[in-house]
Order: sequence, then structure tokens, then C-alpha cells
Amino acid sequence: MLITRPDMDAEKEDLVRAVYLPEVLRDYQAQVKVGNKMELHRLACSGIDGLTFAPAIGSSKNSKKYLYVAYGIYGDTTRTDNDNQVILKYDIQNWEKYARRLSQGKLHQSGPDKPMDKYFVKTGNTSYGIQNLAYDAATGNLFAAVYHGSKSQYPNYDLFVIDGHKTPVNTEITSDNQRLKVKALSLVTKGWHFPWGATGLCPLGDGWFYISHNSKTKDGQQQSNIHRYKWTGDVKTPFIWQNNGEILPVSYLKR
Repeated sequence: MLITRPDMDAEKEDLVRAVYLPEVLRDYQAQVKVGNKMELHRLACSGIDGLTFAPAIGSSKNSKKYLYVAYGIYGDTTRTDNDNQVILKYDIQNWEKYARRLSQGKLHQSGPDKPMDKYFVKTGNTSYGIQNLAYDAATGNLFAAVYHGSKSQYPNYDLFVIDGHKTPVNTEITSDNQRLKVKALSLVTKGWHFPWGATGLCPLGDGWFYISHNSKTKDGQQQSNIHRYKWTGDVKTPFIWQNNGEILPVSYLKR
């Protein structure tokens, strides 16, 4: 059904159908031991935020695409189990069998019991995990914009690029005071200090992106302006900004 007019009712008019992801809820509701303390939320899961469609990691750019869903992760500086990004992979073929009308008063539980894969990306802690996850077909990589973390032992970058060409590797993490064998994804480089993109990051092709600049109005309302950027991958200036046809370094823009 199409959105054709203002004030349409998403529940009564069957505008939205949703699929339930129980893996997320299990991690969110879990109680785990961290050191000598019991903590809520396995892996510090706060829900989900960023998502994108991309080929299987390590495969051809022209191959079948899958859904990748990134956890929101609490930025608790006292925890030691929240320094990885967590990304679930799903094959959405035939997901019509799970989709149900969305009712906020009575949420359904129709969905796949488990993801195809569960990946971990060692970035250091961030504030609420990956906010925007975007597959860039030009590079074959996944761009991850975050609100940077506050742990002093990490650089606390705002932007990471997950290498879409390197197959996942086996590694171990600590969760619930146990060592667990997991699959890890690789980063192109450690990360970048780039202040924008957490509220919107959209690859356009050929290295161009639309990126959101979020701010607040004088009365405290959230707002965003969209700017066109060119990806460079440079250590200090990963993007350059286009303003009325003129290309400017990001350093011209003050947050």
C-alpha cells in the first residue's frame, strides 16, 4: 500500500508490516555476569539501529544481497563486554511468511528464530552502537557511522568502514565471563574522526554520498541538513564537501 495523503493510520490501513527478530530481544533481555557484577543486556545490547542490504561478506559485489542489522550498544564505560559492534545477517527471501501488520499495542512474534550469521567488529565502545550502516557498491564496503564512545583507552572514532572483501575470521570474545568462539569482520583501517553521518549516510555511487549534518534549533528541536560529499579515504580528511559545485575540505565545517 502506498502513502498517498497526510494523517494515514499505519495500523488501520495496513501500511507497515514487520518481522520479529528474537535474537535481538534475547540479548536485550539477558542478564550476564561482567566481572563480579550482574548486568542487564548481553553484549550491552540496547536494540537495533543501523541496517543495510549487501552481498555476503567476502563475495562478489554482484552476488545475492542479504539484510545486515546492527545492534545499538550501551556506552557504559564500566563494562568490558561492549567494545564490539554486533551485526546480524539474514536472508530475507520468503520473509512474506513472517510479515505481520504492525500493532504497537500488541506486538507480534513472527520471525526467524536465528540469524544466518552473527558478526563482531572490534571498534572499541561507542555510544549506542552503529547508528547508520550503509553498503557502498562503489567500494564494496560497509560504512558505519556512530556516536563516538568515551573510554579513554580507545581513539573513539565516529566513522568505521567494514571491509566487504575479506571473509569473516574466527576469533573469541568474552561474554558472561566466558570465552565464546565467534566470527569477526575486518575494518579497512582503524577508523576516522568525522563528526557527521550518525543521523544519515547514503552512498550515491562513484564515491559520492549524501550525509546528514544534525543540529538543534534555538527552541531545542532536532533538525538536519543534507550535504553532498566525495569519499577520499584519507586519514585526516575521509570526505570532501561539495558546496554549490565547489569542493571544500571538511575542516571548513565546524560542528
